[in-house]
Parts: sequence; C-alpha cells; structure tokens
Amino acid sequence: MLKQILSKLSRKSSKTVDSREHGGNHATYFSVSGGSRSSDLGTGKLENSSVSSFPVHNSTADVGWKGAKLKPNGNHMFSAYEALPAFKDVPASEKQNLFIKKLNLCCVVFDFIDPTKNLKEKEIKRQTLLELVEYVTYVNVKFSDAVLQEIVKMISANLFRSLNPQPHENTFVDGFDLEEEELSMDPAWPHLQTVYEFLLRFVASPETDAKLAKRFVDQSFIIKLLDLFDSEDPREREYLKTILHRIYGKFMVYRPFIRRAINNIFFQFIFETEKHNGIAELLEILSSIINGFAVPLKEEHKVFLVRALIPLHKPKCLAMYHQPLSYCIMQFVEKDCKLADAVIRGLLKYWPITNSSKEVMFLTELEEVLEATQPPEFHCCMVPLFHQLAHCLNSLHFQVAERALSLWNNDHIKNLIIESHKVILPIIFPALEKNARNHWNQAVHSLSLNAGKIFFDLDPELFKECLLKFQEDESKENEIEMRRETTWKRLEELAGKKASGSEAVPHEPKC
Repeated sequence: MLKQILSKLSRKSSKTVDSREHGGNHATYFSVSGGSRSSDLGTGKLENSSVSSFPVHNSTADVGWKGAKLKPNGNHMFSAYEALPAFKDVPASEKQNLFIKKLNLCCVVFDFIDPTKNLKEKEIKRQTLLELVEYVTYVNVKFSDAVLQEIVKMISANLFRSLNPQPHENTFVDGFDLEEEELSMDPAWPHLQTVYEFLLRFVASPETDAKLAKRFVDQSFIIKLLDLFDSEDPREREYLKTILHRIYGKFMVYRPFIRRAINNIFFQFIFETEKHNGIAELLEILSSIINGFAVPLKEEHKVFLVRALIPLHKPKCLAMYHQPLSYCIMQFVEKDCKLADAVIRGLLKYWPITNSSKEVMFLTELEEVLEATQPPEFHCCMVPLFHQLAHCLNSLHFQVAERALSLWNNDHIKNLIIESHKVILPIIFPALEKNARNHWNQAVHSLSLNAGKIFFDLDPELFKECLLKFQEDESKENEIEMRRETTWKRLEELAGKKASGSEAVPHEPKC
C-alpha cells in the first residue's frame, strides 16, 4: 500500500515539474545520497547537501545510469551510475551524441563533505570529466546549438553554487589576514578543477563560435561567474581570472557589460561590505584590459578611474590588492599624463591618518605616480601634496618619515621639487628643521639633513628666510605657551583662594 502511494506521488511530482519547468519536454531529476539541495541555478540559492538535482533531457538509459531507488526513509541511491564508452571506441558519427551523454552524466553533483560516500560514482565522473576535457581540446567540428546548451548546463550544474563563506567580522588588521591559514578549501576541488579546465578549453577552442555561444554564455552566466570570485579557495580564483579574461577577449559584445559588472563589485566592496576575496584577481584582469585601451582615453574610462579605482584605497585591507591596484592606476597615468593630478588628489583624499603601514603603501604609490608626472600637473597639486608630506616627515613612525624623505633620492621628483622650490621649501622647512634637531631615529635625522642641504645649496637666501621665519614662529609659540601656563597658574591660585575663603567664613543659615 505504501509503495503504491509513493509511486503515485512520484509520478505526479515528476509530471508537475516536467510541465512547469520544460513546457512538457521529458526531463528526469536525480538526487544522490539524500539532502535538500535546491536546483534553482537562476538565483544561485543552493542549500548544503550531497547532490543537487538537474534536468537531463534524455532517458536514463541513454545517459549512463539506470535510475534511482527510493528507500522508505526518503534517501536516494543509485542502482547504477555506469561509465559510458570511451570516444575512441565509437565511430566518428556517434561521438557528438556520446559527448552529450557524457555531459549529462556529469551534471550529477556529489557530496564531498563525507569522503566515504559514492566513491565509485565519483571516480566515474572524474574520469568522464577528463575525457570531456580531452575531447573539447582536440575536437575539429564546430559546436552546435544543442551541444552548446548541454555544455553550459553541465558547467552551471557544477560551478554555480553558494560559497558559504566562513563567518567573521574583520579578518584584516593593518593589511594582514588573520585567518590566512584558515582559508576554506572546497573539498569538491578534484571535480571542480576539471570542470574549470573544461570551461577554459571550451572558451579557448577555435570551434567555439562566439556568435552562437553568446546565446548560452549570456550576461546571467557571466554574473554568476563573477560571483564565484568571492571564493576563499585561491585555486578557484586563479582559474576564474584566466577564464574571465578569455571570455572578455572572445565575446567582444560583452566587454562593456563585464567592465560595468566589475565596477559594481568594487562599489559594493568599497561602500558597503569591505569584504571580498577576489578583488586582487579582478584588478589583475583589469590591468590587462586597461593596457588595451586606445589613446586618447574615452571619458567613461576616466570616470572608472576616478569613481572606482581611486576609492579602492579607502578599505582597511588595501594591502591584499594594492600591487595590482597601483599597476592599474599607473597605466592610466602613462596613457594620459594629465590624469596624474586627479590621481594624486585622490590619494590625498583617502590618505590614512592612524594606519602607518597603509601610509607607507601610499607613499610608495605616490613615488611611482610622481615619476610619471609632468611639471604642469605637478604645479596643480604640489601645495596640498607637500602639506601632507610635511606631516609624514614629522611622523613618529620612522618608516613613514624615512619613506617620505626617500622621494628626494628620485632624480625626476627631485627635479620637479627644484623647479618649484620657492613654493615647496616654505611648506616643508619646519618639518625638516624639527627632524634635524630632535627626531629619535638616526636614519630620518640624516635624511632630513641631506634634504635641507639640497635646498641650502640651491637657494641660500630663501633657506635663511625660512629659517628666520621658523625661529620667529617658534618664539611666538613659546610665548603663547608661556601665557597659557601663566593663565592656568592664576586660575589655580584664584580657585585655591576661593576654596580656602569659603572654608574660613561659615555660611549663615537662611531663614
């Protein structure tokens, strides 16, 4: 009786799914080893379980397994998950059909959390994936619409999943990852790696026609691929970086869309979460993209620099992606030297106040930008720039002061400073003089003396004027400090007299 009820329910549910999802087309859904993992790939909302369910548009006998048995407790198990024949064992006319069958076979996703489950089936799938990689590498026939659809379905089934990041509030302190040794490595990587390799070979294959494939490798597919960049597994991010770069190169119609999508990821990271694992990889892709920008730069590219790249200096975890970010910005400056003023002002806008290690990174990047800056742009920003550098020179953190003073060792920057020394020296002279007198670090002390000597040899009169002004300002500050101390002493004396007077004269009680 129970078996009859279950069989009726199974037939009804399969018909409902069939009609709703595929408009009457025959499709069979399989689930392995139990669990309640959703198959809603459109939203990417997948629950944790052993295997997800995906439609297979062939009979179960055609795709290499013979069906699933339903146990009384509701768990599923395969009665047979059989390997299909090798490509070399079938005639050329049957290879495409066999390719589709193997793709359908690989749509089943296994549970890797428990390494003891479905060992035989996992090995069959792994070998089948390797055969697919070899086939797509050496195939010499254009992929048809039907094949492209099955390829994208198999890739989506295996790759597009919820990442389930580890819960943590703030893993970055002064640019160092506190959980670097606790990164989540996906246990399903043995299969994922082969699927990524398949996708890479598929995109790079000359038999993949971009005009046909764009119907299936659509904007939704690219968005889901970009979502995977937040994976904590660096191996996965490395594959994604290479694949997205190949897609950008092959599917020219999607280039503006990919740039906008990356832009949106940056905005969310900068202004909302400040948490994302793949910012460095996305910037590495962008560095290659920016390198291909035509000169003169389009206005939208300049806007991208100002609104997305420069604000990436704001998050605390800048150290995790500073190198590729700096390289991207430098490419903009090299393509259009007039952007140097905007970049320098942007750095000043996001200049760290209490983070010394981040300040050293800013100074390093600033030196690279100044090295590519021409005098007209330098004149536009030198006043606010050297006001900030004066603060850096007086920093109690010796690395900040030393890195700021090392700018004078760069010949191009030194020439820019010499050309505008009449404006620059009055701004930074007080900082140099204070360091030369009493900075605690010997290296900073020596570098300050050397920088001062450059200015003295260049313009002794201006140097003496700045020294006199510094001494006058110093004496005025001392006078103000003395007055302040005198005022406080008087207030203390008056307060003491008032207190003693109130104790000596008793208050008469009020009537």
